[in-house]
Amino acid sequence: GSGKQMKHLNIYIMLLGFSIFTGATFNLAKYTVGYFSPSSSAAWRFGLAAAVMLIILIFTEGIKKSQLRKNAVSYIVLGIIGIFGFNALFFVGLKYTSPVNGALIMGLNPLLTAILARIILKDNMTKKQVLGIFFAFIGVLLVITQGSIETIKTLSISGGDLIIFTGNVCWALYGVLGRRFVKDGTPLSTTTYTMVIGAVSLIVVSLFTSKPVSLSNIPIGVWGAIAFMAFFTSVLGYLWWNQGIKEIGASKTSLFFNLVPVVTMIISFAVGTPIKVFQVIGAVLVILGVLTASGVIRIPKYNTKEQSAI
Repeated sequence: GSGKQMKHLNIYIMLLGFSIFTGATFNLAKYTVGYFSPSSSAAWRFGLAAAVMLIILIFTEGIKKSQLRKNAVSYIVLGIIGIFGFNALFFVGLKYTSPVNGALIMGLNPLLTAILARIILKDNMTKKQVLGIFFAFIGVLLVITQGSIETIKTLSISGGDLIIFTGNVCWALYGVLGRRFVKDGTPLSTTTYTMVIGAVSLIVVSLFTSKPVSLSNIPIGVWGAIAFMAFFTSVLGYLWWNQGIKEIGASKTSLFFNLVPVVTMIISFAVGTPIKVFQVIGAVLVILGVLTASGVIRIPKYNTKEQSAI
């Protein structure tokens, strides 16, 4: 009905917001890593975010002891994998690779999420999703290689790229395991508790690993970048992401991650990195892939049984 479509439209708009904030994060994180060590950038960002999330949780749903008791272990594991693991790897990886590369590797997330959801949650994949993921994957490849086959042959996968790929696996696991193991959790409570665990881990690690930076030397822009990442990417981004997984499922939601490299590319272009024609074609394919798999683009005369289920 139209009510359901409206609700889904809201979710799509939220997820589009998620893509834009997250896309900007690659450029912002690269910038902050110039001033802070990776571990302290992540610690500041998530320390702030976790505090905001806790306040939101206390004033909306409140802290439910039964939820905490049932899910304590799940929260710890998810916090360590999905927040600590993902972000530590993400910030370290960006020290050794470009924002666009980082974003593209993360763009493989829908593929990973769909595969893990298939294995762990036994989610089945529709033909449409397979098609959409395929388009998006080709698009991501085009953006990385800028359309030259030579690049693929000599694609020196850098250490930074591998580190970000491992972070990507952590992120895919976060969504899938959260759905599998958290009992009676709401998106808000799951996000908050896992974020607190992740933030504590990040802070502890940064205290032991990073040399203290004299805070007075840090430009106001860097603090702005950290605040933006804390509030928009971490708080709103995670909330909207979890909301999406709850309303439209992990596979459709994760497709919005494909838009992230497109956003990063646009921002990199805006700040003066030249863009190749193939990267633009790749970006268009990614967007088409997302629209196909999330069912916004209907594929005509296509398995009528599935059509009616939408």
